[in-house]
Parts: sequence; C-alpha cells; structure tokens
Amino acid sequence: MHRQRVLVVDDEPALRRTLEVNLGARGYEVELAPNGDHALRAAAAHRPDAVLLDLGLPDLDGVEVLERLRGWTSVPVIVLTARDAEAQKVRALDAGADDYVTKPFGMDELAARLRAALRRVPEAETTEMPVVHTPDFDVDLVARRVHRDGVEVHLTPNEWGIVELLVRHAGRLVSQRTVLQAVWGPQYEDETNYLRTYLNQIRRKLEPDPSAPRYFVTEPGAGYRFEGAIDDDVDESRPQGAPDGAGATTRHDGVPPPTAQE
Repeated sequence: MHRQRVLVVDDEPALRRTLEVNLGARGYEVELAPNGDHALRAAAAHRPDAVLLDLGLPDLDGVEVLERLRGWTSVPVIVLTARDAEAQKVRALDAGADDYVTKPFGMDELAARLRAALRRVPEAETTEMPVVHTPDFDVDLVARRVHRDGVEVHLTPNEWGIVELLVRHAGRLVSQRTVLQAVWGPQYEDETNYLRTYLNQIRRKLEPDPSAPRYFVTEPGAGYRFEGAIDDDVDESRPQGAPDGAGATTRHDGVPPPTAQE
C-alpha cells in the first residue's frame, strides 16, 4: 500500500522531530528539510504528496518557497507559522497555500487539516516537471533558470515571468490578458505592447530562429502557446547549470513599458 509522503519544512529541530514521529505514527512517510533550498531540492527529487511549510526560514522567505513550488507543482501546501497577522495569512494564501495553521497547534487538528488537503488535490492543470527540456534549451522551474547548451541564459524578472507561465501551461493557449495580469498585475491587462516587446526579447535569447519561433508561438489576437517540450525523464548526461543560488526570483518587477532592450 502506498504511504503518502509529507515534506516538513521548518528550521526548528525539535518541531521537525515531533512532526516526524507523530506523522509517521499516522502512516505517513516523512521527509525533513531545515531550510528553503533543501525543501525545493527535496520536492523536485521526491515529489511529496503534501508539504508542511514554515514561513520563518533561515535562507528563503517561506512565501518565496511557496511561489517557487507553485511554478511547477500543485502539491497541497499547509503553512505552519507563528506569524498570526491577517496580512501574513493573506499573503501566504494568495501565493498558493492550501491552508494555514498558527503555532502552537494540536497534532490532531494538523492531521485533520492534512487529510482534508490531500482529499482536495485537484487534477493537475500545469506541468508537474521541475525541469522542462526542449531540443535547444532547458527550463528549471525550481531554480528559476534557463540553460542553453549548458550555459545559463540571463532573463529579466519579467521575461522569466512570461517564460514560466507559458512553460507551466505547455501546449495550451494562454491569453494576452492572463499573461499581463500574472506578470505585471491587473492594472496592465490592456498593455499588449508590453508583450510584443518582451516576447521578442525572449525569442532572441532562446529561439534558434527568432523570426520563425518554434517554442514561443503567437496566436494572433488571442495569446501565446509554448510548444516543443520533450516528454521524458531527466537525462543526467545533459549539461545542466547549478540549481542553487539566485536566479530571477520574482514574477514581476513593476517596471513601466520598456524604453530600451533590457
């Protein structure tokens, strides 16, 4: 019988041990991570069924970890934190948390919330691949990096936001309005000139022939589609950049229309 795997992300050793023992006694397989970087690597490598995530981590903000997870997986995430301000809860929920539990908490309540979150797991609407391969470049949705011929391609935060969104919905049309709202915000949803500028920049960096794009395809008047992903397991022999460190870590930078190439 399959034992559901729970990834526990918390910097307090005593709490990690408590959760490991109590969840293990309830039949879960438990993996522990003391910081955000460890958590992202573990999630990509072992594909947990649920994540218990503390917001106060020593390396990355817990919300940033959540946003990076949501870049490639819909795994249920329950936030565990001593931060009980409403604004913190709203921020975590807006970033994609499925539930929010304030420390200290009872194990029976946490276990019930975990069971409920696992029951609500939706049908995957986005790719569940942490690294998406094409014949010409690889997109690492965990590290938020793109490599071409083993060399990292620099993308600005807005360029990354567009690439991430389209790659997550590979093969499906994403409307212009959806891209603008996701990358710049709802107040920019009619600024289609942004998209023309940024898609041209992305194509120059990633497409073999930017004038005839094969990956970032335009559907005139409708939106964009990412094509050409290779549906196979990660080939460890392929050159890859280091998955750790800083990449484009924000989905938008709030910059007004570009006046020059970034």
